[in-house]
Amino acid sequence: MINLQDLDQDQRIAAAAPRGPVCILAGAGTGKTRTITYRIANLIDQGFISPNRVLAVTFTARAAGEMRHRLNLMGIGGVQARTFHAAARRQLSYFWPQVAGNLRWTLLDNKFPLVGRAMRGAGMESGTDKVRDVLGEIEWAKASLISAEQYPEKLGLRTPPAPAEKVAEVYARYERMKTTEDGVLLDFDDLLLHTAGALENSPAVAEEFREQYRSFTVDEYQDVTPLQQRVLEAWLGERDDLTVVGDANQTIYSFTGATPDYLLNFSRTYDNATVVKLQRDYRSTPQITSLANTVISQARGRAAGTRLELQGIRPAGPEPEFSAFDDETTEAREVAGRILTLIDSGVPASGIAVLYRINAQSAVFEQALADAGIVYQVRGGEGFFNRAEIKQSISQLVRASQRDVDDSDLLRLVRRTLVPLGLSAEEPEGARERERWQSLTAFVELVEELLTATPGLDLEGLLQKLRQRAEAKHPPTMEGVTLASLHAAKGLEWDAVFLVGLVDSTLPISHAIKAGDEAIEEERRLFYVGVTRAREHLFCSWSLARQEGGRKSRKRSRFLDGIVVDLPAEHGRARSTRAKNCRSCGRPLVSPAEKVIGRCGQCPSTADEDTFEELRTWRNSIARDDNVPAYVVFSNATLMALAETRPGDENELLNVPGVGPMKIEKYGRELLRILGGHPQAG
Repeated sequence: MINLQDLDQDQRIAAAAPRGPVCILAGAGTGKTRTITYRIANLIDQGFISPNRVLAVTFTARAAGEMRHRLNLMGIGGVQARTFHAAARRQLSYFWPQVAGNLRWTLLDNKFPLVGRAMRGAGMESGTDKVRDVLGEIEWAKASLISAEQYPEKLGLRTPPAPAEKVAEVYARYERMKTTEDGVLLDFDDLLLHTAGALENSPAVAEEFREQYRSFTVDEYQDVTPLQQRVLEAWLGERDDLTVVGDANQTIYSFTGATPDYLLNFSRTYDNATVVKLQRDYRSTPQITSLANTVISQARGRAAGTRLELQGIRPAGPEPEFSAFDDETTEAREVAGRILTLIDSGVPASGIAVLYRINAQSAVFEQALADAGIVYQVRGGEGFFNRAEIKQSISQLVRASQRDVDDSDLLRLVRRTLVPLGLSAEEPEGARERERWQSLTAFVELVEELLTATPGLDLEGLLQKLRQRAEAKHPPTMEGVTLASLHAAKGLEWDAVFLVGLVDSTLPISHAIKAGDEAIEEERRLFYVGVTRAREHLFCSWSLARQEGGRKSRKRSRFLDGIVVDLPAEHGRARSTRAKNCRSCGRPLVSPAEKVIGRCGQCPSTADEDTFEELRTWRNSIARDDNVPAYVVFSNATLMALAETRPGDENELLNVPGVGPMKIEKYGRELLRILGGHPQAG
């Protein structure tokens, strides 16, 4: 027996609604997966539907697996939970002989080579990035139910990666090339097209399918494309046993063809629909939900019409923090320092994320985390030095070093070497070309930083510095801090989130500003998604210049207008944080580790070696017993600070960065015992 009392009032209304059209408008963190799982289980438990008559559609295989797992825990088996493409592939495999006879089909899971051939046939350059951009355009067109012939006239405000007529020609060639002597090749969009076609055009196929599946659930309905909606309507026929779940204010995939229109029009499509709003946010504190509500309250456009007012259910937590920094390097160092503090206060590294708008922004944060000894993983993209364009850049510089080149102006040499790889004076239009350009630009800025730090560096020396930077990176690990783009963070959550690089032309991105209001509103929704990833701690930051000592010409994101007052750094003064200087020589402390220890790297340590070693041995033993990385207990920098300052009681322990009340409660007695057992070094 399914107990709906486990749900809150609104969740219960949705789960107990009778068979028929149900629209659940679910805000971030409001328990939408729990609600639809209970709804499916309740319909089965009440005898309204058999488990094997239910098809639940999700947008990721992970979400489908989670739904099946939850249903199994409730004693419900047999429900089909799949992605659109997985469901269509299974159905098409079964029905194909009825609609195509002996014609063979093969799944084309790598479209890249075929699109490249089509581009060459159309007289276009077929470099990797250009092929990816044209391929993305073909995928958008097919998802939007736009044929090759219709493509030029259906672009609207969309900027194609090549002349529209050329893209249309490549699109048409690609479609023709999929018919071979051995049969037909079907890409993932074709699976949906042919499934819909089979149900629309073959009464026998439609009757058999609709006899099998009678109740449908669609998650993330705001992200449905016209092609997916066509498949859904073919599945349903004249029936209306459909539950959809979504939030129009989390629509962030319009560039793939996704549209919230079907969610927004649901009650018009089905005038007998039950519409329920889920607004109790069980993920985030009231402080974070308040900021999220403020961000989305400024939204414009149709999606804003279904705005949900999140209500933070968790106990109160710290207010979100906003920080302006002089430059990106300082921003990254300060973020690393705050992460060290969070880890030392008991927040697991895996519960912390640094989120940014574009993947090229990760480089400076990867470096800062590596310098601070913090393990991290890059999600939804490679680490900076593992990106193809960065590997190519270094390879080209290695080749240049093997020739007799003039490296007296090394920065100019690097720029010239990277031009054939995609570095240009202006940011390109194509998505992949733009991402590549951003990575190459970040690489040039890294080179400039290295040359500034080491005057007189030659090409061999530069390559050595770059190798050192690459080797200093930690391998990806699930235990580490997550670095991810805002798009890659959708559907995930962390205890602490750092939203970084919040400047105009990055968020909103420059090409969205050019495209106009609709694109800017999608960027606002992306910011909203970022805010709602945080459970308890939220840090928002931006830098006024790209490089140390650079001109402070950047402006913080327009999405912060009315939310944040001007900060000191934005008026030419240093950020209003407590200045930290070396306790020995008085020099400013730069790295996060120096700030924890309270001493710069040039000054000798005053710690007793035996004390530090005993602290380290004790820390490592605790880490092994608790099966956690050693830095989760205490970082090496905190141990050094303890060994140097030798606190004698709990109040003095609290003055050491990285030692908070939770750590004192767990380890305070042992720390004081170790520190009291050794004489002060003289």
